[in-house]
Amino acid sequence: MPSIITATSAKVITVTGGTLFALAQKYLGDASQWNRIAKFNGLTDPFLSGVVTLRLPPVDKNAGNGGILYG
Repeated sequence: MPSIITATSAKVITVTGGTLFALAQKYLGDASQWNRIAKFNGLTDPFLSGVVTLRLPPVDKNAGNGGILYG
C-alpha cells in the first residue's frame, strides 16, 4: 500500500509508489476503477514509482468496468 505524503484536497493526492488498483479501492471503493484514475491523469501503467501527485475523479459506484483501460 502506498504511503500518503500529502492530501492537498479531497481530489488531489501525492503518494510514494504503489498501484492505481490500491488507490482506486481506497478512494473510489472499487479497485477495478483504477483505469478512471489513469485516464484522469494521462497514465497507462497502473504501477507507480517515486513520488507521484494524482488527481482523483469523483466517486461513481457504477463506473467499474473490470479494470479495462479504454483509449
